[in-house]
Amino acid sequence: MSQDKQRLPPQQTAAPQIASMSPPRIRNLADVLQEFGQQCQVMQDELQKVIVGQSDVIRQIFAAIFTRGHCLLEGVPGLAKTLMVSTISRILDMEFKRIQFTPDLMPSDITGTMVLDEDAHGKRNFRFVEGPLFTNILLADEINRTPPKTQSALLQAMQEREVTVGQTTYPLPEPFFTIATQNPIEQEGTYPLPEAQLDRFMFNIKVDYPTLEEEEKILTTTTRGEKNEVRKIMSGKVIVNLQKLVQSIAVSQYIIQYTAKVVRATRPADMSAPEFVRDWVDWGAGPRAGQYLIHGAKALAAMDGRFSVAIDDIKAVAIPVLRHRISTNFQAQAEGMNSESVILKLLETIMPPNIDKFDIGTEPRRT
Repeated sequence: MSQDKQRLPPQQTAAPQIASMSPPRIRNLADVLQEFGQQCQVMQDELQKVIVGQSDVIRQIFAAIFTRGHCLLEGVPGLAKTLMVSTISRILDMEFKRIQFTPDLMPSDITGTMVLDEDAHGKRNFRFVEGPLFTNILLADEINRTPPKTQSALLQAMQEREVTVGQTTYPLPEPFFTIATQNPIEQEGTYPLPEAQLDRFMFNIKVDYPTLEEEEKILTTTTRGEKNEVRKIMSGKVIVNLQKLVQSIAVSQYIIQYTAKVVRATRPADMSAPEFVRDWVDWGAGPRAGQYLIHGAKALAAMDGRFSVAIDDIKAVAIPVLRHRISTNFQAQAEGMNSESVILKLLETIMPPNIDKFDIGTEPRRT
């Protein structure tokens, strides 16, 4: 028998090798969401090593991060707002920069500027030097301390995630989040944020005083001179992938209808607005509020390991999303009502849409 007849065809020699290989394990969405929920819990546990309490604030910040949103933190001095943000950046293993906003701060101080360089041959060229805005997590500390000209320099960065200097546009690194703080007590010499920039923030989060037990724990742990170290849980690349996972959370048409009803009910000129809204509100929320309600609810559902958004998720993010998008008038203030009171009353007034029940295999009843 010749050598050609003894040689087997290539497909016969390769077949046993393929048969011996075990197929890779395919992860379904349930496994991914369960792992995501566990990672979120580990992140919160790590953060609680440094920050005592404030679990709702931490959860809302995580929800904004996983949906590419920005946060505005309001609270009196000494509530560890800056420490909270810097610790989150260490847990997420991302670049962190802090800008202390002052009245003399210029836009180029945060975006960057063009400098004139001269090489070894005497040729001069302009070179762009990046400002502190080029980072992953930006802490804009006391953002209401700087004039509107500098405040507006953040608008393009927060919305388009890019910065235009001269005739060139520079993209910001991914992911990019802005977490701004402001002091709600002292208003002398401040520049309140205009509505256009307030609307860029997904959440307006109120950082409140700790409880008695939490304050005792703070005094116990912070006066020993010990420094708690936190572990790095996620990276920037993982955050970008998790943002895509959160976007894939299902939202039913009934959730869309309920969200639209809530947002439209905040506008006093709308026919669906309740009587108390027409009496207490000057202007209500725009369509961006509905978008942020859906995004925030998706993040909460994913962090809990759930496949779809529930009505309670919308209610859970209603106050931080709508708080800075509703303007109450003098009559509301005279009656002791603010935007939060209006939102809570709206959530009690507006009922979720009725879901039609139908048997399997039959068409649902349409109204």
